[in-house]
Amino acid sequence: MKRRIVMSMLAGATLLASTLLGTGPAHAADVPAEFGTDWHDPVTAAPPVGRPSGKSCDVTVARAQFRDFTPYRGTYTPPGGCGDRWSKVVLRLDGKVKGRQYDRLGHLRIGGVEILRTSTPQPSPDGIEWSVEKDVTRYGDTFRRSQDVEMLIGNVVDDTYTGVLDVEVTLTFYPGRPGPASPDRVLTLDGGTHLTTPRNSERLVAEVYATGSGGGCEEYWYLTVPDPAPYSCRNASGPYREVQIRVDGRLAGIATPFPTVWTGGWSNPFLWYVIPGPRAFDVKPITYDLTPFAGVLNDGRPHRVEVSVVGVAEGQTGWSTPVNVLVWQDERRARVTGELTAHREGDPTGSSVHTPGPEHRVDTEAAHRLMVSGYVDTSHGRVRTTVARSLAHTSAHRWTDGETSDALDATWTDSETVTVDGRTTRTHRAYTMDGTTTLGAGDRLRTVLTLGDRATTAETRGTGRTAWSRLDDTYTGDATYTANVPRDQRHAVATTSERHRLYGSHGCHDRTLTAVQGVLTEDRDRC
Repeated sequence: MKRRIVMSMLAGATLLASTLLGTGPAHAADVPAEFGTDWHDPVTAAPPVGRPSGKSCDVTVARAQFRDFTPYRGTYTPPGGCGDRWSKVVLRLDGKVKGRQYDRLGHLRIGGVEILRTSTPQPSPDGIEWSVEKDVTRYGDTFRRSQDVEMLIGNVVDDTYTGVLDVEVTLTFYPGRPGPASPDRVLTLDGGTHLTTPRNSERLVAEVYATGSGGGCEEYWYLTVPDPAPYSCRNASGPYREVQIRVDGRLAGIATPFPTVWTGGWSNPFLWYVIPGPRAFDVKPITYDLTPFAGVLNDGRPHRVEVSVVGVAEGQTGWSTPVNVLVWQDERRARVTGELTAHREGDPTGSSVHTPGPEHRVDTEAAHRLMVSGYVDTSHGRVRTTVARSLAHTSAHRWTDGETSDALDATWTDSETVTVDGRTTRTHRAYTMDGTTTLGAGDRLRTVLTLGDRATTAETRGTGRTAWSRLDDTYTGDATYTANVPRDQRHAVATTSERHRLYGSHGCHDRTLTAVQGVLTEDRDRC
């Protein structure tokens, strides 16, 4: 992308130069009437990863060009001159691609531990560059030893899809003592199904990088409808999905998967060329606090840990669910014992009802609850942990015959309360999707869409609040192009925007981006 360094005024607010790409927003006069062969490099409104001052060391862990489904394999070596404990470790992916290409899903694993799941932007004919940063400090245990590296962004390159994905991934290490949020060990499942924990584990958290993908209907599972409704993507039970984790066959955790929209989503790539949807470049893992099961798992024997996706027919592909297990150990005890003391699962409820007519409609409602409690006897006394989680989903999906109009209004909630000896953390997550695609006269396809990623977290001890945060990441887009014609005849227009707000005990971030016809017109910081 040819970069313009421009300062302008919009709605009385100074527009700040982009902190991510070093570029600035354009004047209104610089906005073309429609998309051309070049547009602004992808950018998100998410906050940058904070970095401490002082000495740092860089290690390049992968450098590859992805043309097919052959993974990059290499060897990671810990940094020299920065010790073996780090107060912060930051991953940075830099990528570039040009020509024509679909969005692609990728992962990076070091020593079998998945440290990044990502997807790629779709390129302009002239080429784009993009970057992703992620705090990976919690994987410090993995980084202390030489490890095998595997990275894959599966791709297809031929005479039509010409874009080769050229990426480099670097880790930056900052020496220092890691904080209490960093675990002592990071484990993977032996054979993909079995876990053996250290016998002195006192806290256990599982991470699951759950993504529906693979080019089939599970890539947009939220739009599937129950049989026999006349729609291009059908699923026997409708659109409800729930990611469950089990320990030795017993339900140990439930969660709502985030409804990620990849950069080709909603049949309209022009929505995502400059501003991707929330989490598209940095897929966050689902986390499950398994500490109530520590007394069961700490017997030195392997235990079966399985992840499944409710709503997906048995044997059907389309979901990837790799698991990491983060372990905090009691350094003053060789063995920590305990017991699972309570396990209450509410009966799952739900329905997905098709109403036929000139406009078909599917209304879906679902809910589920789980509470588990247990204790461990540690060197600092008996520690009781209770985890309660409740999920809910409502959606209304409307479409016409031939799907020339297709609309979805959906909300997912995932509320979790974790209490550890009088300290309580309450997290309420809410995800929203409200969009309509229409195919009108002259094959003009228009998509209007709003996405929301919201969460509130409060930590309390007794009656006093000790920490809090509030996230509101909202994306809006309106894009139109002519379908079923060559790329240079699409006459595409689009206005897209993202406002990412994160407030709380640790500060304020409030950034808004707007792009019109591929030109960044607004970059505003309100904090």
